[in-house]
Amino acid sequence: MTVLVEDNPARNRFEILIDDGLAGFASYRPGPAAVTVTHTEIDPAYRGRGAGDALAHGLLSQIRDRGEQVIPQCSFIAAYIDRHPEFAELVTGD
Repeated sequence: MTVLVEDNPARNRFEILIDDGLAGFASYRPGPAAVTVTHTEIDPAYRGRGAGDALAHGLLSQIRDRGEQVIPQCSFIAAYIDRHPEFAELVTGD
């Protein structure tokens, strides 16, 4: 099984592809220094199999690599950050 999380700036969302099929996405609003994540959705066929956590980890890692911060308006992403404090320094309220 291949898993890829990639930014799709044309659609303002991070997408998770599993075996080249779209398994879910996290919508966002870009900002000058922070990305506001507004909604996460996982295809029902992939729920309970770690796709949501893989998407959250991938998008937060990419945001960190770009030197940006995150505003987690999406409850799923906020909960993921609570469970993974290594991403807490990315959170901003701006």
